[in-house]
Parts: sequence; structure tokens; C-alpha cells
Amino acid sequence: MSSSQIKMINLAGQPSLGSALRAALDQFAGETCLIEADRERENHRWTYREFKSRALPLAQFIQQRGFKADSRGAIIMTNQSRWPLAAYAIFYSGGVVVPLDYKLSAPEHVALLKHSQAELLVTEFHFWRAITQAAGFDELTHLKTVIVTDTPKRGDLLNAVPFDEAQAEGEPQFVERQRSDWACIVYSSGTGGRPKGCVLTHNNYLEQCASLTALYPFWPGVRYLSILPTNHAIDFMVGFIGPFVCGAAVVHLRTLRPEFVREAFTRFEITYVALVPLILKNLMTGLQQRFDELPPFKRFVFNQLLALNKALTKRQPNLELSRKLLKQVHAAFGGELRAIFTGGAFSDPAMLQFFYDLGIQVGNGYGLTEAGTAITLNDFKPFRADTVGKPLPGMEVEIRNPDADGIGIVAVRSDTVMSHYLDDPEQTAESIVNGWLLTGDLGRFDSDGHLQLFGRAKNMIVTEEGKNVYPEDIESYFEGLPVKEFCVFAANYIWPERSMLGEKLIVVLRLNEGQQFSDELKQELVKRNARLLNFKRLSGYVIWEDDFPRTASMKIKRVTLAEEIRQRVERQEALREL
Repeated sequence: MSSSQIKMINLAGQPSLGSALRAALDQFAGETCLIEADRERENHRWTYREFKSRALPLAQFIQQRGFKADSRGAIIMTNQSRWPLAAYAIFYSGGVVVPLDYKLSAPEHVALLKHSQAELLVTEFHFWRAITQAAGFDELTHLKTVIVTDTPKRGDLLNAVPFDEAQAEGEPQFVERQRSDWACIVYSSGTGGRPKGCVLTHNNYLEQCASLTALYPFWPGVRYLSILPTNHAIDFMVGFIGPFVCGAAVVHLRTLRPEFVREAFTRFEITYVALVPLILKNLMTGLQQRFDELPPFKRFVFNQLLALNKALTKRQPNLELSRKLLKQVHAAFGGELRAIFTGGAFSDPAMLQFFYDLGIQVGNGYGLTEAGTAITLNDFKPFRADTVGKPLPGMEVEIRNPDADGIGIVAVRSDTVMSHYLDDPEQTAESIVNGWLLTGDLGRFDSDGHLQLFGRAKNMIVTEEGKNVYPEDIESYFEGLPVKEFCVFAANYIWPERSMLGEKLIVVLRLNEGQQFSDELKQELVKRNARLLNFKRLSGYVIWEDDFPRTASMKIKRVTLAEEIRQRVERQEALREL
């Protein structure tokens, strides 16, 4: 179907996400909206009309509980259809959605619920039970209503309401918002340090959605496979807002077991899917293993067809041709796959080239929470595996203070850049200067206008799972360590390397006078490290002989300390593995 035939909602005429979604539910009433599957079982399949019939009683329920314009509603749930139901009920009621990562610990959930001042929480029962037992729970006095899914047949709901009972009769009031009003508070890190609550407006999301759907259109009949949780910036946009305003269907899987993910492509004839680089890499490894296990003659034929496809699609993709030449490969993806979206972290160019050579387009993008979803995206005109594409429509991107090689700080200005950090004017002023968002990433433009990334100028890493990890957040887990002082850094911040791959966290230790680094101290580091989620763990340590430089208020001068270490020791000499 051509883009001219697509009757998506006219976003330019919509003042808010709530109004855009409301219009979609009416315009696409009879189209399939959501399919939820769990292993071999399909839990349900809803049309847009049926989605509306389930969401409005929920909106009426929360409004009767006092939820109103500008109220904040947090959602902590795994991948399931109730997530967009809850989000729509919040938007319908004029509220602000606070999408929280379900993988965070209960104390982190408590801290973010407190920081966001959420009045409503929609979550799964086991998350709620952990939250009620976490330190600081009694400080959540602003939390008026808790709605939980997957409730036990018997047992104390801890003052929560089962999701299926959170409905009320009558017509809820649709509360209109304006483009400048807050739509979401999105946290880009954990809470061991300063919570970074990015306040994104309705205008931010509507402008981003218009840009993305111009390059990658959806329409009724398209099926998007939702594997990432909807709190993830990518899935919130291309697995919720984007498909809904175009009348497409979203397929939620409540399992991430590889065999069921693979089966979903063929079972539901998936059109689009978004994957973080880590999952994409695992997919590549599995495919390569299958190719290597082919009998000699079949492997020879496959290699010849692969070479032919590479030659014929070198300058631009030809999906129909690739599907004919490499029929079995595309059949394994359901035969309808048009593109895989990836972002949130840097993707290895060799991996992107691997899929492109198979005729599978990977829409590789670059973005960060503070800029909405995406800043740049590969438009395949032509395909370039070594870049993150060109700026999206409406995006101004500059390279600040470039060096002799043209590499400098990537700065962005657009209608998708966040309003501010919640309750943190100091951090906001550091990040947004004269309307330009300073990303802290190092990059340059090539002669064709493609953006290349070369590392980070800030003390942060982004994992292959698309997780932002701020070293300051990690330090709370090592409080009381039997040393004089310590400080956590991204290794590439101390010793800059022009690479976005292989980023690691390290701890710099200043031992007590006369103290030696002992096996007991190393075991204590290892024990505490094991308590962290895998993407937050330290990879090594550095022993530093001098006292840390400090401000008058005794805060560590991180920039100065990093510079001193960089000047006096080499990475290979100083860094020891944990």
C-alpha cells in the first residue's frame, strides 16, 4: 500500500496525544488493534472499538477516584495489552503518564514514584507487593490509587484494586490538553544519584510521530511485534502511538523465550519489530549458526544467492527481489517483514551490514530520552552501516567545537526536545543551552550528511540493551566500602576511545593509609557488584594513590580526578578486572 492510500490521523490538527488516540479509536473502530499472546496461547484479540470499550470504564474509575488534569499516573508492567489501556485512560483524563522500567528494584521504584509525585499506579501484583515492603514506602502519601494485574485468588491486595474491577459505569469526561502541556515524565536512569525525569510534552510526541511515520508508514493490516516493554522510548512510539494513529495492529508477547519469538513472526505475519542491539546481535548469531550448519551444497547455493542479492541491492534495498532470492530466510521471518527498528544504544556496523545483505532492512537510529525518541534515522538512500543516518524531518543537528577531524559534541534543536528535567533547573540549564540540547555524544557529519558517532564526552554509558547508566547511581551500592574513598566512572570517560562499543564501568579506589588491596576487599567488591543488575555491574577497578580533589562543600571533583588519572596512567596499566 502506498503512503498516499494511508488514512492515518492528521496529527497536525491534533492538540494532544489523548485527542489523537481518541480520534484513532473511532476512525479505525473495526480494525484489529491489539493481539496478546503467551507462548502457544492467544490471550485475546481486540479491535479498536473493543479497546475503547475497555479503556473508558477505567478512565471513569480513576476520575471518580480524583484523577484529573495534570495528575500523574505511573505504569510498571511487563509487555501486555493493559499497558496501553492504562496509558490511554490517563491521557483521556488529562493526566501525565510516568512510564517506569519494571526491571528496576523496588527501592528504585519507590524513589521514582516519590520524585514524580504519582497519584496513580498501575502495576502487576508482585511488583506492588515488593514496593510495599521497600524502604521509603511510607513516604508515598501522594499515591491515592493503586490498580494491580495478575492478582492472587486469595491474599491481601495491600489496598490495591484488581485491574478487572477498576471500572465504573457512566461516560468519563474527556479532558483536553494543549500541545505545550506535559504528556510524560520519562526517567533516563536509576535513582542512586539524581533522578533524571525528562518532562516531554504532547507537542514533543506528536512532532516525533509525524517525522517517523513519514519515513516508515503504518496502515491498517500492518502488524507490529512488541517485544520491548512499552515503557521503552522506542516501543512507546513505534509500538503504541505510531501504530494506533495509523490503524495498525500491535502484537504483545508475554514471553521472551526465543522459540516463541521466532514463531510469532510466522504466526502473526509481522510487518515491523523493534529490537535493542543486544537482541539483534543474538538473532544474528543464531542465523549465522544455521547458515554454517547447512550441508556443503546447500551452503554453496546459499552463498551464491547471498552474493547476488548483495550485488543487486548495494545502492538501495529491493525487498521483493530479496524475498525471491533468499526466500527461506524471509519465510522464517513470516514473509511480510518490512523493517527492524533498532536504537537506544550503538549498533555494530558489521551487524547492520549482515542483515542488509540478507535483504532485511534495519532502521538504525540515534536518539536519547531528552530528545523524544529519535534524532537521526537511516533512510536507505543509500544504506550506510557505519552511520546512524540523517536527521529526521524537523531536526537541526550541529557539531559543537569540532577538532581537526571534525569530531565534536552533537547538539540538537527541534520540537521533540524535552521541556525540562523535573524539579531540576540546574541540570536543565546544563543540558539545554539557548534551545539546543547538548547530548554529550561525540560525532561528525560525513560529506553525504550522515551522522557518525565516536564516543561520549560525558560520564555515562549506554548498554546494548539501551539502558542509560550513570556512575553516580552505582555508588550507593558500595557505600561503607572499607576504603578511604571511591568514585565510579565510565572507563571511556577517563581514557576516551573513539568507539561506542565495549563501554565499561570502573571504580577508582583510594585506600586508607597503610592499607593494602587484599583478597577480602576484592571479595567485598565482587559480592556487592553481584547485587546489581547485569547492565549496572562494574568491570574493573583502579588503585589511586592520592586523595581525591574536592570542592569547598567536599564533593568529589569528578572532572578533575578523571583528568589527573588520564594524564598520569595508561588504561592498560591501571585497570584491573573484577
